[in-house]
Amino acid sequence: MKVKTLYLLIPLLSIFYSQQSFSQTYKLKTIVIDAGHGGNKPGARGSFSLEKNVALEVALKLGKKIEQEMPEVKVLYTRKTDVDVDFYKRAALANDNKADLFISIHCNSMPDQRVVVGYTKTKSGKKAPKYAYRKNTTTSGTETFVAGSHRLNEQDAAIRENEDIKLEKNYKQNYNGYDPNDPETFIILSLFKNLFRDKSLKLAKLIQENYTKDDGRVDRGVKEQGLLILQRCGLPAVLTEIGFISNPTEEKYINSESGQTEIVNSIFKAIKTYKKETETN
Repeated sequence: MKVKTLYLLIPLLSIFYSQQSFSQTYKLKTIVIDAGHGGNKPGARGSFSLEKNVALEVALKLGKKIEQEMPEVKVLYTRKTDVDVDFYKRAALANDNKADLFISIHCNSMPDQRVVVGYTKTKSGKKAPKYAYRKNTTTSGTETFVAGSHRLNEQDAAIRENEDIKLEKNYKQNYNGYDPNDPETFIILSLFKNLFRDKSLKLAKLIQENYTKDDGRVDRGVKEQGLLILQRCGLPAVLTEIGFISNPTEEKYINSESGQTEIVNSIFKAIKTYKKETETN
């Protein structure tokens, strides 16, 4: 095992032994709400909106609902305005405050599709396809992620989310040598055993069930991926993609008052059920 792997594991192990989060008297006391991206990291772009703004609106509404209807639970926000917050600081906020849940709000997006628009003849007389790139505006639905060892075909999504750290100053020092362009990094991250995997999966499944049953959304499922922000959380943590900003219909939905209300209600209902089923006296 590499030395830097040990540096990555030590903080999580120390958090686990110091917090003893799921002891016999476990109570859900503190929730961290994370609005994805922000500041000079806009995230995905739709036809008229940015991921960072939609995520912030939903995060603030979710936090307000928790504060109003679950006054016994403390709510912390990684950001409440359009500011840039480093990934490691978001996770550190939860770890340092011994939070019991970390919920990150994001919007999904599909990359442009390469399509054949015609053919040209090569010097040898053979046909060669001509390509053009068109926006993928049809993919829709919600999906919720938990930290885990991702498979090879899942690396693209993990890389896209982790790419933001290159915009942070001193990212190599802050992330113990983490390099988003180094495939070996994902092997190291995959060695992490998420100490709170079962609790994260429970909350993620509840969120997805509510999106589908209550709101009639397309269910893209619960997935485990090596997303850096989740890997650094020493507590149950989920990242929920509330819709595709690249889909015109869903972009309107996630920007609308009614759409955001449904999204918030689905996440809040999941938290209430999670609290009821996991708390002990």
